[in-house]
Parts: sequence; structure tokens; C-alpha cells
Amino acid sequence: MKYFARVGQNEYEVEIVGEQVLVNGEVVDVDLRQSGAPELYSLLFNGRSYEMLIEAERFTYGVTLRGERFEVQVEDERTRRLNEGRKMPALPDGELAVTAPIPGLVVKVLVAEGDLIQEDEPLVILEAMKMENEIRARRGGVVKKVEVAAGQRIEQNGILLVLE
Repeated sequence: MKYFARVGQNEYEVEIVGEQVLVNGEVVDVDLRQSGAPELYSLLFNGRSYEMLIEAERFTYGVTLRGERFEVQVEDERTRRLNEGRKMPALPDGELAVTAPIPGLVVKVLVAEGDLIQEDEPLVILEAMKMENEIRARRGGVVKKVEVAAGQRIEQNGILLVLE
């Protein structure tokens, strides 16, 4: 069985063939056993022993190893193929207008022209129907132009800012 594990920006292909475990195509000497509490595991890796705490969350696993916590996303081959088919098309390079998904009042602009932003970073707080909504970046880039200011009303699909 083949799995894909993502830890931060790193992705690993893990294949289990019988008793053998391959990580990115290389055999690793690993043995993992539950020990005591359901979340506590004993790990033998290349002849060294470690204790790990593994907490299953909705779409990830929280793994604590040697006092450091890691968020690990795991997909099997079938799930990966299904998710590939569901992915949104890639956003184009170049300028990208960030628009208001609903009409509302701009409560706060969280970025300024020239700011370097990352994907999913909050850009603007928009109030609509007495609720505050964070408008986030769909991709990373540089803020080219901010089109709104706090206190300004904006219509649905109105341009909030432009990324490049």
C-alpha cells in the first residue's frame, strides 16, 4: 500500500510491502507499536527507540516526537486520485483581482501596497449581515494596489485589491 505524507512543505511517499517500509523509494528500518494509552506509540527507527504521541484530527495527525509537535497530512493512493480530480484549476500568474464575495462594509484592510503575502493570508475584514468575514488570498504575491479603505461600502464582486 502506498501513502503520501506531508509535513510542512515536505512530502514523502511511503510504501508498505509486506514487512518492508520504503520512504521515497529507500528501505527504512522502522517498527511502530502502540504502547499503553491509545495515542502513545513506541517507534524503533534505524535501531534507535523513540516515544511518539499521535493524535488523530479531522484531516491531519498531530505527532509529538521528542518534545516537538508536527502536523502531518496523510493520503492513500485512492484518496490522492480522488482529491486530484477535485482540485480547483491553478490561478493564473500575473495580476489577480481580489473581489468581495458578498456586498458589505470594509471593516479593516490588513495589507498595504507593496506587501508580500502568502496563500490563505487574511487581506480584508468585510462585514455583511452583521458578521465579520475574513477575505483571504487565494494565492501568494505582492499587493499591487489597494482599492478600498475601512468604512467603505462595496458591492458583490467589487475589487478589494489587486495582487501581482
